[in-house]
Amino acid sequence: MDVLLASPRGFCAGVERAIEIVERALELHGAPIYVRHEIVHNKYVVDDLRAKGAVFVEELDEVPAGGTVIFSAHGVSQQVRADAERRGLKVFDATCPLVTKVHVEVSKMLREGFEIVMIGHRGHPEAEGTMGQAIGRMHLVETVEDVAKLHLASPERVAYVTQTTLSVDDARAIVAALKGRFPSIHGPKKDDICYATQNRQDAVKFMAPQCDVVIVVGSPNSSNSNRLREVAQHMGAQAYMVDRAADLKPEWIAGKRRIGVTAGASAPQVLVDELIARLKALGAQNVQTLPGITERVVFSLPRELARQGS
Repeated sequence: MDVLLASPRGFCAGVERAIEIVERALELHGAPIYVRHEIVHNKYVVDDLRAKGAVFVEELDEVPAGGTVIFSAHGVSQQVRADAERRGLKVFDATCPLVTKVHVEVSKMLREGFEIVMIGHRGHPEAEGTMGQAIGRMHLVETVEDVAKLHLASPERVAYVTQTTLSVDDARAIVAALKGRFPSIHGPKKDDICYATQNRQDAVKFMAPQCDVVIVVGSPNSSNSNRLREVAQHMGAQAYMVDRAADLKPEWIAGKRRIGVTAGASAPQVLVDELIARLKALGAQNVQTLPGITERVVFSLPRELARQGS
């Protein structure tokens, strides 16, 4: 049994920045540091930061007055920002810069008088944060079918944005449906789906046809990890997602010749190494990293948390 490793896989620049913001805030200000929502969607990462003194909360009213709070990489609504300011909380913003870009697009489109359709997953914190950039004049669609049900006040003055972690192919189909129904629809200048999501999905499209089974390392609530599993399935491979190596069921790989491994953008390399060790224990012989794009994107930390000389 051989193992193929997708490239790129694992952490993206936005996730690395978000984690470093929490670690630096703890280093400089001491525990507890409060984090609104999971900083990134990975159980291992969240548990590790919790052990270092981070306290994860869902709502700001769980943060004591005058406390320090970090907004997660997924971004927050304008209401959450206003609430934090009203309560006098010290805020460090770990919103991924590519999510912030979408928020800026929304603000610009609203100023220009557009109604906005967001392509995203209902209930996902990134979608909630983006929808929360405006009161009204925004509509969420998850599927091509949702496009047919849209009722807009100004169909000739409509724009769209997308969640950054969607399936590239699914988003393309929904955009095509929107353009079919609203021919004058206005889109972002540059695709909203982030470079890391695109690169990881492309790497799976390259890897999956060469494999009998694809294992994705990622937590169940990670949107981009779930999309990687779906992409592998669409390419004809059996595909499973595991949070940790212990979740791997031996029967998934029994008698299989080639196993593909990738990891969502919020999954650390240590979990991939753990999975490879388990696959070797179950009979894997060779491990080969496939060729792929080398990512060199780096996002800077907030000024107050930056290390000297960085």
